[in-house]
Amino acid sequence: MNKLLEHKTKSCWELYQGEEEQKAMDDLAARYIDFLSRCKTERETIKYVEEALIDAGFDDYLGSDTCFRSFRDKTIFIARKGKKSLSEGFRLVGAHADTPRLDLKQHPLYEDLGLGMAKTHYYGGIRKYQWLARPLSLHGVVVKTDGEKVNIVIGEDPNDPVFTILDLLPHLAYKQVEKKVSDAFEGEKLNILMGHSLSFTKEDEDDKDGDDKAKPSVKRKLLELFNEKYGIVEEDFFSSEMHIVPAGPARYVGLDKSMVGGYGQDDRSCVFLALEAFLCEPEPEHAQIVLFYDKEEVGSDGSTGAKSLFFEYCLEDLIEAWVPGMKMSRIMMMGKALSTDVHAAIDPDYQDVHEKLNSAYLGYGPCFCKFTGHRGKVAANDAHPEFVAWLRNILGEAEVPWQMAELGKVDEGGGGTVAKYLALYGMDVIDFGPPVLSMHSPFELTSKVDLYATALAFRTFLKS
Repeated sequence: MNKLLEHKTKSCWELYQGEEEQKAMDDLAARYIDFLSRCKTERETIKYVEEALIDAGFDDYLGSDTCFRSFRDKTIFIARKGKKSLSEGFRLVGAHADTPRLDLKQHPLYEDLGLGMAKTHYYGGIRKYQWLARPLSLHGVVVKTDGEKVNIVIGEDPNDPVFTILDLLPHLAYKQVEKKVSDAFEGEKLNILMGHSLSFTKEDEDDKDGDDKAKPSVKRKLLELFNEKYGIVEEDFFSSEMHIVPAGPARYVGLDKSMVGGYGQDDRSCVFLALEAFLCEPEPEHAQIVLFYDKEEVGSDGSTGAKSLFFEYCLEDLIEAWVPGMKMSRIMMMGKALSTDVHAAIDPDYQDVHEKLNSAYLGYGPCFCKFTGHRGKVAANDAHPEFVAWLRNILGEAEVPWQMAELGKVDEGGGGTVAKYLALYGMDVIDFGPPVLSMHSPFELTSKVDLYATALAFRTFLKS
């Protein structure tokens, strides 16, 4: 094979100029925008995945040739038999379904100065100021004491009201703007404006004070509206998960509609693209496994995170059904995996935090990150060069573009993924995913051409 002495990258826009490729790219982007607009929580994402698998004929039983198992509605294990036995290893694609957001506290509702408010606790790494003075929606589930689950979505239908967080007017912000960003915006002030009108009804029939006149209450009005529409009372918030997320659909960005803007692309872009690729490769050489995790943005802890034993439990049952008597450790060590997470694209306005020679560029395809972590590769998986060479080979033969990059300058910071938790089992694993601008903001940006190239890369890996 003849190779150029010097490595040169090409924009994917140069590579995908054909009419058929352009149509495939546009079709993928349209489905992706619909997915992003519909799936703003882990539960909504896993439900979308389950419905797609059932439509494709998969069984909710780890034993059939095409199967899946979900857990707590927040994580899912999917598997398909290959032409070769599971004893010869597998191809695994993993991604996380959770995204940074605001969660309502368990005792959220209160009123102050004639306004109905709700207390929040932010989830994951957010820039607090980005959530102020913008339309927000409420997504969640309430579980009553009898076990009934009530799903709540307010703020997505055009006829719905939205919520917001108030911001300080610039005329009175002279002291605020002199503070460090970390001090100027406090977590305890990310309170949601929920309403303003009053209820004049009595709280209950047995008023202990014997006062027939109701005390006007904004909070009670909010509770009445929740009760009228969803049949819940204030105590039900104690057994709920209520998430505040940006309101409205994902959108095309740019005059040429070349980019997709929307909430949650880290890392639901990889969830969507991995699912698409998986469903498009039904006859693989090796067994295929797809894992969608929860809790990556807060350390991968809990029963639905990558540190949990959910993956092991599922693989145990799969081995018992497909290759009984085979040792799990041997299968694990023969596995090859992609930890599919997005990568920070270099930003024209903030080039100084990147080292350009080792940065990801929008429009140049999915990005390999050999190691993540921070400052001295702390807490990083560092992929072995043999595995990197193998991946270069299969993608090169399939003519799928890719790029190699680090997160930013060595001393600027860093970040982690689930790769190191998969590496514990001895399998080969590397981080791989599309570049993103404005990562962790309420409106992240990806390139249509990168999404298309990433889907092709996932397909190439899964059928290898």
